[in-house]
Amino acid sequence: MPGTRTRTLTFALPLALAVVGTLATAIPAAQAAPARAGAHHSRTSQCRGQGVDASARIRYHSDVVIKAPLSTVWKLQTDVERWPSWQQPVLTAERLDTGRLGKGSRFRWTTPAPATPTTPATTLEITSTVRQLQRGACVLWSGPAIGQGLRIDEGVHLWTFTEVKGGVRVHTEETWTGAQVEADVPTATAALGAGLEAWLHDLKTTAEHRRK
Repeated sequence: MPGTRTRTLTFALPLALAVVGTLATAIPAAQAAPARAGAHHSRTSQCRGQGVDASARIRYHSDVVIKAPLSTVWKLQTDVERWPSWQQPVLTAERLDTGRLGKGSRFRWTTPAPATPTTPATTLEITSTVRQLQRGACVLWSGPAIGQGLRIDEGVHLWTFTEVKGGVRVHTEETWTGAQVEADVPTATAALGAGLEAWLHDLKTTAEHRRK
């Protein structure tokens, strides 16, 4: 796309927030630092031997303890068709296959990206493929996010779930690749971090209100 590097500063943050479903959620900027200090897991976390893109320049990881049963947290996170019910910026979410979510499963979801001084408002379409899954323990998916004039070539997103005293420790990490976001790595990384913190917050809030 012409002019992508010069335009990235103005749209990278709104784009990134849209992709991870956080346009309506305010997150303090201080939380959007890459690889937050004190995280429970290292950047080598994996699901069945696979993890995020080790060569990606844009990456972030974080953790939260959710005071709810593992079954509740796992169902919320993997029942992708119901994401719109607890993540307001997710407009639609559909499975592209049938049965329980597993390796090879595909799903498509959409989320708005607001207008910026140099790009129009658009809707991003994200098509994700599950690369690995261990039921109740971890899931890894990846795929592109594409909208009119906006693109992330590939996002790779890992989630792990570990039972701890009083609940579940949820670890997440994600990497992005693509010329548009890589043109301004600090801005894209900060936005990715804000998005993941918001996702964890929504997952925690919803799961703790649905204790079973």
